[in-house]
Amino acid sequence: MFIYGCAGLGKTHLIHAIGNQILEQTPEKIVRYVHAEDYYSDVVRAYQTKSFDSFKRYYRSLDVLLLDDVQFFNGKNRTQEEFFFVFNALIEVKKQIVITCDTYPKDISGLEDRLITRFDWGLTVQIEPPEIEMRVAILKKKAEVESVELDDEVAFYIAKHLRTNVRELEGALKKVLAYASFHRRKIDLDLAKESLKDLIGAVNRQISVENIQKTVSDYFKIKVSDLFSRKRTRQIARPRQVAMWLAKNLTSQSYPSIGEAFGGRDHTTVLHAVRTIELLRTRDNELNHDVHVLLQVLKG
Repeated sequence: MFIYGCAGLGKTHLIHAIGNQILEQTPEKIVRYVHAEDYYSDVVRAYQTKSFDSFKRYYRSLDVLLLDDVQFFNGKNRTQEEFFFVFNALIEVKKQIVITCDTYPKDISGLEDRLITRFDWGLTVQIEPPEIEMRVAILKKKAEVESVELDDEVAFYIAKHLRTNVRELEGALKKVLAYASFHRRKIDLDLAKESLKDLIGAVNRQISVENIQKTVSDYFKIKVSDLFSRKRTRQIARPRQVAMWLAKNLTSQSYPSIGEAFGGRDHTTVLHAVRTIELLRTRDNELNHDVHVLLQVLKG
Protein backbone atom coordinates (compact mmCIF):
# COMPACT_ATOMS: atom_id res chain seq x y z
CA MET A 1 0.00 0.00 0.00
CA PHE A 2 1.38 3.41 -1.01
CA ILE A 3 -0.06 6.50 0.73
CA TYR A 4 0.87 9.95 -0.56
CA GLY A 5 -0.10 13.55 0.14
CA CYS A 6 1.24 16.91 1.31
CA ALA A 7 2.83 17.40 4.73
CA GLY A 8 0.56 17.73 7.74
CA LEU A 9 -2.34 15.62 6.45
CA GLY A 10 -1.88 12.65 8.79
CA LYS A 11 0.07 10.06 6.80
CA THR A 12 2.26 9.13 9.77
CA HIS A 13 -0.76 8.89 12.08
CA LEU A 14 -2.46 6.65 9.54
CA ILE A 15 0.32 4.10 9.17
CA HIS A 16 0.75 3.98 12.96
CA ALA A 17 -2.97 3.24 13.16
CA ILE A 18 -2.53 0.46 10.60
CA GLY A 19 0.30 -1.06 12.64
CA ASN A 20 -1.64 -0.79 15.91
CA GLN A 21 -4.70 -2.41 14.36
CA ILE A 22 -2.67 -5.32 12.99
CA LEU A 23 -1.01 -5.90 16.38
CA GLU A 24 -4.39 -5.76 18.12
CA GLN A 25 -5.84 -8.38 15.79
CA THR A 26 -2.72 -10.56 15.50
CA PRO A 27 -0.32 -9.87 18.41
CA GLU A 28 2.09 -12.56 17.22
CA LYS A 29 3.00 -10.62 14.08
CA ILE A 30 6.28 -8.69 13.89
CA VAL A 31 5.47 -5.09 12.93
CA ARG A 32 8.11 -2.39 12.46
CA TYR A 33 7.58 1.32 11.86
CA VAL A 34 10.66 3.04 10.48
CA HIS A 35 11.22 6.50 9.05
CA ALA A 36 13.16 6.50 5.77
CA GLU A 37 16.03 8.41 7.41
CA ASP A 38 16.25 5.79 10.18
CA TYR A 39 16.30 3.03 7.57
CA TYR A 40 19.16 4.90 5.87
CA SER A 41 20.96 5.04 9.24
CA ASP A 42 20.47 1.28 9.64
CA VAL A 43 22.06 0.72 6.22
CA VAL A 44 25.01 2.99 7.07
CA ARG A 45 25.50 1.21 10.41
CA ALA A 46 25.41 -2.18 8.73
CA TYR A 47 27.94 -0.97 6.18
CA GLN A 48 30.28 0.41 8.86
CA THR A 49 30.11 -2.69 11.07
CA LYS A 50 30.02 -5.16 8.18
CA SER A 51 26.80 -6.63 9.55
CA PHE A 52 24.66 -6.74 6.41
CA ASP A 53 23.69 -10.34 7.04
CA SER A 54 22.01 -9.52 10.36
CA PHE A 55 20.49 -6.37 8.81
CA LYS A 56 18.92 -8.44 6.03
CA ARG A 57 17.75 -11.16 8.41
CA TYR A 58 16.03 -8.62 10.64
CA TYR A 59 14.11 -6.79 7.92
CA ARG A 60 13.22 -9.98 6.07
CA SER A 61 11.81 -11.47 9.29
CA LEU A 62 9.12 -8.77 9.52
CA ASP A 63 5.46 -9.49 8.90
CA VAL A 64 4.63 -5.83 8.37
CA LEU A 65 7.02 -3.03 7.38
CA LEU A 66 5.72 0.53 7.74
CA LEU A 67 8.10 2.88 5.91
CA ASP A 68 7.48 6.61 6.37
CA ASP A 69 8.57 9.41 3.99
CA VAL A 70 10.24 7.28 1.33
CA GLN A 71 11.15 10.47 -0.59
CA PHE A 72 14.16 10.73 1.77
CA PHE A 73 15.74 7.88 -0.21
CA ASN A 74 16.45 10.51 -2.88
CA GLY A 75 20.01 10.03 -4.12
CA LYS A 76 20.88 7.37 -1.49
CA ASN A 77 21.78 4.60 -3.94
CA ARG A 78 23.01 1.96 -1.48
CA THR A 79 19.89 2.44 0.67
CA GLN A 80 17.66 2.07 -2.39
CA GLU A 81 19.49 -1.08 -3.42
CA GLU A 82 19.06 -2.68 0.00
CA PHE A 83 15.40 -1.69 0.18
CA PHE A 84 14.85 -3.14 -3.30
CA PHE A 85 16.01 -6.56 -2.05
CA VAL A 86 14.04 -6.27 1.21
CA PHE A 87 10.92 -5.27 -0.73
CA ASN A 88 11.22 -8.23 -3.08
CA ALA A 89 11.90 -10.65 -0.24
CA LEU A 90 8.87 -9.54 1.79
CA ILE A 91 6.47 -9.45 -1.17
CA GLU A 92 7.62 -12.88 -2.32
CA VAL A 93 6.48 -14.43 0.97
CA LYS A 94 3.28 -12.33 0.97
CA LYS A 95 4.20 -9.96 3.80
CA GLN A 96 2.70 -6.48 4.12
CA ILE A 97 4.50 -3.25 3.23
CA VAL A 98 2.94 0.19 3.76
CA ILE A 99 4.82 3.21 2.43
CA THR A 100 4.14 6.94 2.75
CA CYS A 101 5.44 9.73 0.58
CA ASP A 102 4.76 13.39 -0.17
CA THR A 103 4.16 12.72 -3.86
CA TYR A 104 2.89 10.13 -6.35
CA PRO A 105 5.36 7.24 -6.94
CA LYS A 106 6.24 8.19 -10.52
CA ASP A 107 6.94 11.79 -9.42
CA ILE A 108 9.53 10.95 -6.73
CA SER A 109 12.86 12.46 -7.74
CA GLY A 110 16.17 10.66 -7.30
CA LEU A 111 14.61 7.19 -7.02
CA GLU A 112 15.50 4.19 -9.18
CA ASP A 113 12.91 3.14 -11.76
CA ARG A 114 12.88 -0.43 -10.47
CA LEU A 115 11.68 0.82 -7.07
CA ILE A 116 9.10 3.17 -8.55
CA THR A 117 7.57 0.39 -10.64
CA ARG A 118 7.30 -1.80 -7.56
CA PHE A 119 5.57 0.96 -5.61
CA ASP A 120 2.89 0.84 -8.31
CA TRP A 121 2.21 -2.85 -7.68
CA GLY A 122 -0.08 -2.31 -4.72
CA LEU A 123 -2.90 0.00 -3.75
CA THR A 124 -1.98 3.68 -4.19
CA VAL A 125 -4.00 6.16 -2.12
CA GLN A 126 -3.89 9.96 -2.01
CA ILE A 127 -4.70 12.00 1.09
CA GLU A 128 -6.08 15.39 0.09
CA PRO A 129 -6.35 18.61 2.12
CA PRO A 130 -9.59 18.61 4.18
CA GLU A 131 -12.71 20.39 2.96
CA ILE A 132 -13.96 23.35 5.00
CA GLU A 133 -16.60 21.25 6.83
CA MET A 134 -13.89 18.83 7.91
CA ARG A 135 -11.60 21.68 8.96
CA VAL A 136 -14.35 23.13 11.15
CA ALA A 137 -14.99 19.70 12.67
CA ILE A 138 -11.26 19.23 13.37
CA LEU A 139 -11.04 22.62 15.09
CA LYS A 140 -14.08 21.97 17.27
CA LYS A 141 -12.78 18.51 18.21
CA LYS A 142 -9.35 19.85 19.17
CA ALA A 143 -10.98 22.64 21.18
CA GLU A 144 -13.08 20.03 22.95
CA VAL A 145 -9.92 18.13 23.90
CA GLU A 146 -8.67 21.38 25.49
CA SER A 147 -12.01 21.70 27.34
CA VAL A 148 -12.77 24.90 25.44
CA GLU A 149 -16.05 25.75 23.72
CA LEU A 150 -15.44 27.03 20.21
CA ASP A 151 -18.50 28.42 18.48
CA ASP A 152 -19.17 27.82 14.80
CA GLU A 153 -18.45 31.42 13.79
CA VAL A 154 -14.91 31.34 15.17
CA ALA A 155 -14.22 27.84 13.85
CA PHE A 156 -15.46 28.84 10.39
CA TYR A 157 -13.30 31.99 10.40
CA ILE A 158 -10.15 29.98 11.16
CA ALA A 159 -11.04 27.20 8.73
CA LYS A 160 -11.84 29.67 5.95
CA HIS A 161 -8.41 31.28 6.06
CA LEU A 162 -6.20 28.30 6.87
CA ARG A 163 -6.74 25.47 4.40
CA THR A 164 -3.52 23.63 3.69
CA ASN A 165 -3.17 21.05 6.46
CA VAL A 166 -4.17 19.99 9.95
CA ARG A 167 -0.94 21.15 11.60
CA GLU A 168 -1.62 24.68 10.40
CA LEU A 169 -5.14 24.54 11.84
CA GLU A 170 -3.91 23.21 15.16
CA GLY A 171 -1.24 25.91 15.38
CA ALA A 172 -3.83 28.64 14.71
CA LEU A 173 -6.16 27.27 17.37
CA LYS A 174 -3.35 27.16 19.94
CA LYS A 175 -2.56 30.78 19.15
CA VAL A 176 -6.19 31.79 19.69
CA LEU A 177 -6.38 29.88 22.99
CA ALA A 178 -3.11 31.37 24.25
CA TYR A 179 -4.19 34.90 23.26
CA ALA A 180 -7.52 34.49 25.07
CA SER A 181 -5.83 33.12 28.19
CA PHE A 182 -3.19 35.85 28.28
CA HIS A 183 -5.73 38.68 27.89
CA ARG A 184 -8.34 36.94 30.06
CA ARG A 185 -10.96 37.32 27.35
CA LYS A 186 -13.74 35.19 25.96
CA ILE A 187 -13.05 33.50 22.63
CA ASP A 188 -15.15 35.26 20.03
CA LEU A 189 -14.75 36.38 16.42
CA ASP A 190 -13.06 39.68 17.31
CA LEU A 191 -10.49 37.92 19.47
CA ALA A 192 -9.81 35.36 16.72
CA LYS A 193 -9.23 38.14 14.20
CA GLU A 194 -6.88 39.98 16.57
CA SER A 195 -4.86 36.91 17.51
CA LEU A 196 -4.50 35.62 13.95
CA LYS A 197 -4.07 38.88 12.03
CA ASP A 198 -0.35 38.35 11.43
CA LEU A 199 -0.73 34.68 10.53
CA ILE A 200 -3.67 35.20 8.18
CA GLY A 201 -2.04 38.28 6.69
CA ALA A 202 1.06 36.24 5.86
CA VAL A 203 -1.09 33.49 4.33
CA ASN A 204 -3.04 35.95 2.19
CA ARG A 205 0.15 37.62 0.97
CA GLN A 206 1.32 34.26 -0.32
CA ILE A 207 -1.54 34.07 -2.82
CA SER A 208 0.03 35.96 -5.68
CA VAL A 209 0.21 35.21 -9.39
CA GLU A 210 3.84 34.18 -8.90
CA ASN A 211 2.91 31.78 -6.10
CA ILE A 212 0.11 30.32 -8.23
CA GLN A 213 2.49 29.81 -11.15
CA LYS A 214 5.03 28.00 -8.98
CA THR A 215 2.38 25.83 -7.31
CA VAL A 216 0.80 24.85 -10.64
CA SER A 217 4.14 24.09 -12.28
CA ASP A 218 5.18 21.94 -9.31
CA TYR A 219 1.85 20.12 -9.33
CA PHE A 220 1.92 19.33 -13.06
CA LYS A 221 5.69 18.70 -13.06
CA ILE A 222 6.58 21.34 -15.61
CA LYS A 223 8.91 24.35 -15.50
CA VAL A 224 7.57 27.75 -14.47
CA SER A 225 9.12 29.09 -17.66
CA ASP A 226 6.80 26.80 -19.64
CA LEU A 227 3.85 28.87 -18.42
CA PHE A 228 5.40 31.96 -20.02
CA SER A 229 6.46 30.22 -23.21
CA ARG A 230 4.61 29.97 -26.51
CA LYS A 231 4.42 26.18 -26.30
CA ARG A 232 0.90 24.98 -27.12
CA THR A 233 1.15 21.26 -26.40
CA ARG A 234 -1.60 19.93 -24.16
CA GLN A 235 0.96 19.10 -21.46
CA ILE A 236 1.78 22.82 -21.17
CA ALA A 237 -1.39 24.59 -22.40
CA ARG A 238 -3.77 22.98 -19.91
CA PRO A 239 -1.69 23.79 -16.79
CA ARG A 240 -1.27 27.33 -18.14
CA GLN A 241 -5.05 27.69 -18.44
CA VAL A 242 -5.52 26.29 -14.95
CA ALA A 243 -2.98 28.77 -13.58
CA MET A 244 -4.78 31.65 -15.31
CA TRP A 245 -8.12 30.49 -13.90
CA LEU A 246 -6.63 30.33 -10.40
CA ALA A 247 -5.05 33.76 -10.80
CA LYS A 248 -8.40 35.25 -11.77
CA ASN A 249 -10.26 33.55 -8.91
CA LEU A 250 -7.69 33.94 -6.13
CA THR A 251 -6.22 37.37 -6.77
CA SER A 252 -7.56 40.83 -7.52
CA GLN A 253 -5.55 41.05 -10.75
CA SER A 254 -7.36 42.09 -13.95
CA TYR A 255 -7.40 40.05 -17.16
CA PRO A 256 -4.75 42.31 -18.80
CA SER A 257 -2.40 42.14 -15.79
CA ILE A 258 -2.74 38.36 -15.59
CA GLY A 259 -2.01 38.10 -19.31
CA GLU A 260 1.08 40.27 -18.80
CA ALA A 261 2.24 37.95 -15.99
CA PHE A 262 1.98 34.98 -18.36
CA GLY A 263 4.49 36.15 -20.95
CA GLY A 264 2.71 39.26 -22.18
CA ARG A 265 -0.43 37.53 -23.42
CA ASP A 266 -3.57 39.41 -24.49
CA HIS A 267 -6.45 39.68 -22.01
CA THR A 268 -8.65 37.69 -24.41
CA THR A 269 -6.32 34.72 -23.98
CA VAL A 270 -6.86 34.84 -20.22
CA LEU A 271 -10.62 35.20 -20.68
CA HIS A 272 -10.65 32.17 -22.98
CA ALA A 273 -8.60 30.16 -20.45
CA VAL A 274 -10.98 31.03 -17.60
CA ARG A 275 -14.06 30.07 -19.64
CA THR A 276 -12.39 26.85 -20.83
CA ILE A 277 -11.54 25.69 -17.31
CA GLU A 278 -15.01 26.61 -16.04
CA LEU A 279 -16.53 24.43 -18.77
CA LEU A 280 -14.10 21.53 -18.43
CA ARG A 281 -14.60 21.31 -14.67
CA THR A 282 -18.19 20.19 -15.33
CA ARG A 283 -17.12 17.52 -17.83
CA ASP A 284 -13.65 16.31 -16.88
CA ASN A 285 -13.50 14.69 -13.44
CA GLU A 286 -9.72 14.41 -13.46
CA LEU A 287 -9.26 18.09 -14.26
CA ASN A 288 -11.86 19.07 -11.67
CA HIS A 289 -9.94 17.03 -9.11
CA ASP A 290 -6.68 18.78 -10.04
CA VAL A 291 -8.27 22.22 -9.69
CA HIS A 292 -9.85 21.23 -6.37
CA VAL A 293 -6.50 20.12 -4.93
CA LEU A 294 -4.76 23.26 -6.17
CA LEU A 295 -7.46 25.46 -4.63
CA GLN A 296 -6.97 23.73 -1.31
CA VAL A 297 -3.20 24.05 -1.45
CA LEU A 298 -3.36 27.71 -2.42
CA LYS A 299 -5.90 28.42 0.38
CA GLY A 300 -8.49 29.55 -2.07
